[in-house]
Amino acid sequence: MKESNSSKSPPLQGIGSPEELKQLPAENLASLAETIRHELIDNLSRTGGHLGPNLGVVELTIALHRVFDSPSDKFLFDVSHQGYVHKMLTGRWEQIKSIRQYEGLNGFLLRTESKHDCYGAGHAGTALSAALGMAAARDLRKEDNHVIAVAGDAAFTCGPTYEALNNIASLNSPFIVVLNDNEWSIDKNVGAIAKYFNKITTSKTFAGIHDAAARFVEKIMGKNARRLAGKVEEGAKNILVPSVIFEEFGLRYYGPIDGHDLPLLIKTFEFLKEQKEPVILHIITEKGRGYKPALEKPDKFHGLGKYSVDTGETAASTAPTYSEIYGRSLTDFARKDEKITAITAAMPGGTGLSVFRDDPEVKSRYFDVGIAEEHAALFACGLATQGIKPFLTIYSTFMQRAFDMLIHDIGIQNLPVRLCMDRAGLSGDDGPTHHGLFDIGYLRHVPNFVFMQPKDEEEFVDMLWTMACHDQGPIAVRYPRGAGPGAKPKLNPDLLQIGKAEVVADGNDVGLIGLGHLFSMAEETRERLTAMGFSVGLMNPRFIKPIDTEAIEEMAGRVKVICTFEDHVLKNGFGAAVIEHLHDAGITTPVVRIGWPDEFIEHGNIPALREKHGISAEAAVLKVTSHLGKKDPKKPSLQSIAGT
Repeated sequence: MKESNSSKSPPLQGIGSPEELKQLPAENLASLAETIRHELIDNLSRTGGHLGPNLGVVELTIALHRVFDSPSDKFLFDVSHQGYVHKMLTGRWEQIKSIRQYEGLNGFLLRTESKHDCYGAGHAGTALSAALGMAAARDLRKEDNHVIAVAGDAAFTCGPTYEALNNIASLNSPFIVVLNDNEWSIDKNVGAIAKYFNKITTSKTFAGIHDAAARFVEKIMGKNARRLAGKVEEGAKNILVPSVIFEEFGLRYYGPIDGHDLPLLIKTFEFLKEQKEPVILHIITEKGRGYKPALEKPDKFHGLGKYSVDTGETAASTAPTYSEIYGRSLTDFARKDEKITAITAAMPGGTGLSVFRDDPEVKSRYFDVGIAEEHAALFACGLATQGIKPFLTIYSTFMQRAFDMLIHDIGIQNLPVRLCMDRAGLSGDDGPTHHGLFDIGYLRHVPNFVFMQPKDEEEFVDMLWTMACHDQGPIAVRYPRGAGPGAKPKLNPDLLQIGKAEVVADGNDVGLIGLGHLFSMAEETRERLTAMGFSVGLMNPRFIKPIDTEAIEEMAGRVKVICTFEDHVLKNGFGAAVIEHLHDAGITTPVVRIGWPDEFIEHGNIPALREKHGISAEAAVLKVTSHLGKKDPKKPSLQSIAGT
């Protein structure tokens, strides 16, 4: 397909179902692929989303639905952010314009969204294990449907993928793995496996293999069906194709072939459909295929907000994000302290560490371990035992994958590993797989940890400096996606006293405790309650663990009710920690809490989700005043203040 900066008028109308796709004349499939790319480029320019990955799997997804029969046959997409084309071909063509919008299509696959989505995902490395389980279940039920797992090359940097590979030979259950090799996850893939795949695609012999792929498929469709590699010695095979590693695991290897050659893909899948053993098809694709800006900047177009179709440009940010501040601050600290190192799990751009990676003074202390959070945590432990200061930088939702290491390796050994958890709190459009709503719950009960959250950018840098200076054990900070309120960090950050809160105001009726970026919501609540005639205290706790028990007890002794605010689930959250301590101290002051309910929160814009679930100053006023008596009737009414 010819690359362009803008999309053409679509030559075909949308496909309503896989059955309609099967009825489409073969000569129209190329036009369908062009139409899909047009729709993706056009619609995602208004909604944002994972454009690059989906442009790269258009022909692959068409071929899968042309050959196999969903939902009887099962398609599992690793991570599933490349499932937009699948959604379009399974009855959701018109809905693609609502992708990642409130009450619209989810940006990943959800079992509750369609019968064609057999497995939900949002994290890497899940597809092979789940597919193997489905294949085993099919065999137990004596059924004959097909199971196909589509995994990018980045999935092969994940530990769970190798655990699945290790189990394939023992089960020997027929299923198909498609290795979609584009050399990218979110950023450029790293590590031995990435180099292994790259070796074949850049070798001189690959060109001949690639050109012969079409002739190969013609042969496998006849009596002389044979594998591309042929019967060659193991040593030669290891040079020509990366088949040895997979065949040792029990997967029959085919490829590599052109992942954008639609007739070739269809013929190959028709052949693989008849195989009675586990097989892997290695395809080579381009991330961002058909859209020049996405080809030129595949990291940017992996997932992005709204953009101009003509230029690919996104709206300029007016304020630095927490991630950007983190990357710049840590780089500055590392220039002064040669013990500071930065670790990321394939997310240098998203975490802000690309600044650290590219700085000539400190780049030797930057480590990208691939999508391998468990290894990243253990790697950090090894550094810490040798007097190095590792900053382990992983999104809150992905740190969940290293939970055992947080207890067994970091906590028990009391190692000074610094955990920096980006995207803490609601992650908006990405939905439940990416919301960072559980990290307080999974960290605050682990002994030896110090845990913080800043109310603004200035305090964030103070916390990072405090972490750099803290050698007594593990220390963590959580911070949200995007920009903060705009507080400018000081040139020389302050060293915070561990466990000491900031008491902003005293009050005798109500005590408000606003954690992190919800401190501003607590401030708004105070303004409303003060206007109603109440005396309102306000605290910025700073520390989730240890909490400032002295300040909280003092507040509880003065007021009639306390209200806590947190961008986290209420179960085992910060408010729960306050309640636990007051109970243990024998203090009966009631505590009401503003936070997320005990359920997985859907995707959508943050204001809409907060309004739906009562995360607001209005809701706080209503909860607080239910514990208070009436004030002077000349004061503004509750309804006028709360907006109800």
